[in-house]
Amino acid sequence: MDSLCEKCWYNTYDDESDESFCTLILDEDEYVRFMNQMDKPCRYFRPDRGEYDIVKKQN
Repeated sequence: MDSLCEKCWYNTYDDESDESFCTLILDEDEYVRFMNQMDKPCRYFRPDRGEYDIVKKQN
């Protein structure tokens, strides 16, 4: 599951703490559901295809 999170659009690396974290904004109920389903695949996963994916949409 860690490798899936590393490839996610919402994964952000913090240089100061030397850790990665999820920047997905959830309300309290969604967060509880998300934490209770950690053994299941993340339904919020969006693959991070890099900055070139954004450029493709502009052309």
